[in-house]
Amino acid sequence: MSYLDRITSDPAVCHGKPTVRGLRYPVEMLLQLLASGMTMDEILADHPDLERADLLASLEYAAEELRSRRMPPLGLRRS
Repeated sequence: MSYLDRITSDPAVCHGKPTVRGLRYPVEMLLQLLASGMTMDEILADHPDLERADLLASLEYAAEELRSRRMPPLGLRRS
């Protein structure tokens, strides 16, 4: 099952950044919340208009973006 249909991009919403269901929740922000250690339940409690599938969609979107990019291994990147 893919959740990618929940990710939208509209120049009039968040400067065209990928968001969840056209809401003003950029995928990037949701990923940062997850990376900071917040659980999905904590994020959903703080943002009642989000659904668990929205967070899964954000993770799936990030995985697809990384899969499609050609990036050097982490040890070879320059700061």
